[in-house]
Amino acid sequence: MLYRFLALSGFLLFAGTYAFATADSAAIDGKAFVKHIQVLASDEFEGRKPGTVGEEKTVQYLKSEFQKMGLKPGNGKSYFQDVPMVTIASQPAGPLVLKGQNGTVSLTNLTDFVATTPHVQDQVKITDSELVFVGYGIVAPEYNWNDYAGLDVKGKTVVVMVNDPGLIDSTLFKGNTMTYYGRWTYKYEEAARQGAAGVLIVHESKAASYGWSVIRSSFSKSKLYLQTADGNRSKAVMEGWITLDAAKNLFKLAGVSPELFREAGTRGFKAVPLGVKTSLVITNQITKSTSKNVLALLPGTDRRNEYIIYSSHWDHLGKGEAIKGDSIYNGASDNASGTAALLELAETFVKLKKKPSRSILFLAVTAEEQGLLGSEYYATHPVFPLNKTVANINMDAFHPVGRTKDVVIVGRGQSDLEDYAAAAASKQGRTIRGDFNPSAGSYFRSDHFNFAKVGVPALYLKTGVNSVKNGEAWGRAQLEEYNLNRYHAPSDEYSSSWDLSGILEDMQLLFDVGYRLSNESTFPGWKPGSEFKAVREKGPAKK
Repeated sequence: MLYRFLALSGFLLFAGTYAFATADSAAIDGKAFVKHIQVLASDEFEGRKPGTVGEEKTVQYLKSEFQKMGLKPGNGKSYFQDVPMVTIASQPAGPLVLKGQNGTVSLTNLTDFVATTPHVQDQVKITDSELVFVGYGIVAPEYNWNDYAGLDVKGKTVVVMVNDPGLIDSTLFKGNTMTYYGRWTYKYEEAARQGAAGVLIVHESKAASYGWSVIRSSFSKSKLYLQTADGNRSKAVMEGWITLDAAKNLFKLAGVSPELFREAGTRGFKAVPLGVKTSLVITNQITKSTSKNVLALLPGTDRRNEYIIYSSHWDHLGKGEAIKGDSIYNGASDNASGTAALLELAETFVKLKKKPSRSILFLAVTAEEQGLLGSEYYATHPVFPLNKTVANINMDAFHPVGRTKDVVIVGRGQSDLEDYAAAAASKQGRTIRGDFNPSAGSYFRSDHFNFAKVGVPALYLKTGVNSVKNGEAWGRAQLEEYNLNRYHAPSDEYSSSWDLSGILEDMQLLFDVGYRLSNESTFPGWKPGSEFKAVREKGPAKK
């Protein structure tokens, strides 16, 4: 899971205490959820890391449970979709040297800069590549913004800022709510589309929503990518970050003012060639592997060629550094909980007396923790047509803190699906709210995002923090405690003391949304101003 959430509560749930009636009296009572999370988050499954014994046990368990329910294989005759991946351990051969007319600046790996290459080859080189500051590196027609206007960066290295201009000027883009144009992944993608050889993102903690230590830690490890026919050569040769201090030193070497950082957020900003060149050699260690998505299908009745996808990621971090003697990162909340919910929701739909009009695909994806790779593979290699895919409903980590008065819609303001969620929440006496920190771009950090990128409306919610029993301050304290002590740690384990009442309400809400969609004839859309609206309307996901 790419965001953080709430901690365990001390309340005991007796199975069946919080059963919610569905549209035709099937019940979501949590019994299946408890059964499945106990298995998936057990030490026997070794943290469910792709490419390990834990993966094999997990995917076979999911297949077996889907079969028992009578669900059909979701990929032809198979419950599996192979996801070919490649692990690349990149190592810069020395410092990143910046050469200008006024001298030379040498940047130290991990301290001043980080760099890797997605190219599947033993070694790559950037040689005397000219550096160009392109502001935020954004091309956004709907916001009348183009940082690359009139610019040729082929073979050059672009220096870009993280986030988008709305962070500085609330009248631009979506103000404090980060758009996809602000996400670091977009910066790499756009630079590659423009033909840049390299891209360096300027790190600033507030704009990125995390410190340099997160960048350093990420780039000190190998990276996992999807295998592609061209060996990722459509991407930039070098992808990296530099610290804000390093960027200021670069500007000083170039003889330009650091005021450019501020000016980049004003409409009409023009890119600035820096008159500085850089060279770097990166060596790689490459390992190829294949992981699996798990897919099960409930065929619809009279609209069976239209599809609703419930998704969750089955993977976690496997075994790692021991903390208090425990080296298994069980990932109970993240995301055995979402996968257990996927299984119980599947069982609930199967038991319906009146089967849905539309087909429902239950999709458990791999390698979310490695960069949303399983969902990216499905979205770019869909088993069912995207133009017939009505919506994606994603489940990534449920919060065992009991019932809440609110529910969080991540990326609020994106699609019509949040209106469906609001209606379902209202039936429960709950209200919806947006992200607590919209500038962090949480909407782009879980598997639903890959469906959004190809135009499919996607819903992702988190349980709220306004506890029915203990109030909002208590709920926020649980979030902080989890962030500090349990997130991506061996202590994220299942306990029979979990209060599942709020989780069951969240599951009921998501069932209601999917059930309503499954019996409609219309397609939900993207709201005006969404960066994904144009993708849906121009295809391939157009109805």
